[in-house]
Amino acid sequence: MLTTSYAEEASTAKIVDVKKIWDEAPHNAFTDLIRFKDKWYCVFREGGGHVSKVGSLRVLRSDDGKNWESASLVTSDTADLRDAKISVTPDGKLCLAGAGALHQPASAKHQSYIWYSDEGEKWSDAIPIGDPNFWIWRVTWHDGKAYGIGYSTVEPRAARLYKSEDGKSFTQVGEKFDVEGYANETGLIFLEDGTAVCLLRRDPPSALLGTAKAPYTDWTWKDLEIRVGGPEIIQLKDGRFIAAGRKYPGGAKTAIWEVDPKQGKLYELATLPSGGDTSYPGLVEYDGKLWMSYYSSHEGKTSIYFAEVELPESSVIKSNGG
Repeated sequence: MLTTSYAEEASTAKIVDVKKIWDEAPHNAFTDLIRFKDKWYCVFREGGGHVSKVGSLRVLRSDDGKNWESASLVTSDTADLRDAKISVTPDGKLCLAGAGALHQPASAKHQSYIWYSDEGEKWSDAIPIGDPNFWIWRVTWHDGKAYGIGYSTVEPRAARLYKSEDGKSFTQVGEKFDVEGYANETGLIFLEDGTAVCLLRRDPPSALLGTAKAPYTDWTWKDLEIRVGGPEIIQLKDGRFIAAGRKYPGGAKTAIWEVDPKQGKLYELATLPSGGDTSYPGLVEYDGKLWMSYYSSHEGKTSIYFAEVELPESSVIKSNGG
């Protein structure tokens, strides 16, 4: 149950540190971030460019967030692998999700995949998930089940929720989302009471914030009135909702916002050192701070960055007491 109200302005977050942690491929982009067994894991795509025939999913690992090593590289002979997302399964394994732009000729344009690993070094074979030409953007676990929102990469455009009981076979939940515009990339979380919250990119005109109760067939949407590319959203331990992604006015940058889910508003907290080809963050709350992976080309080569951020102690959230 969403029970928070918001002040008019958010105070500014402090960017404590930003490190470039990887730039070995010609193009390094589209990140995600988690902590697993007291280590950091950052995943992203390596390719020849923003779009290229060959693309692989790199998995980095770090004990301290300062020194990073490659744990593995997931490759494909039949597809450009894109948009790595990483999560932890209910039984304590790593779950890597992504999509393949299939080398043509093929029976489809895109296929979503999932891989599993115990430690991030050796991964299972790719498991196709969902429907061909529906890009399942990320996999989120709730109540022992896997969920992901897929969007159509061919006409007619549509976005819809998928669910899996076993983490391998994904089936559609309900009808397509009743939204206008080209709905595509998403951040998806579940609250303590089971409510699903979705930050949905639209092109055009602006991002939406959606909520739904189980069985997640009836969604309510609020227009956030700004565009957000490569969105991610988390809920902090203190109840705040934090989002990050690409902001567009004045040239592309990667930004952090606090989300007002009741009013459907974003309040900018910080802009990361970024520009050009940038965004697709991963977010983790750890040790009282926000930690973030993202990519950017502001220093020339498109590279992977890791940021440490202190959020304002005085939140824009004020309890409604319920």
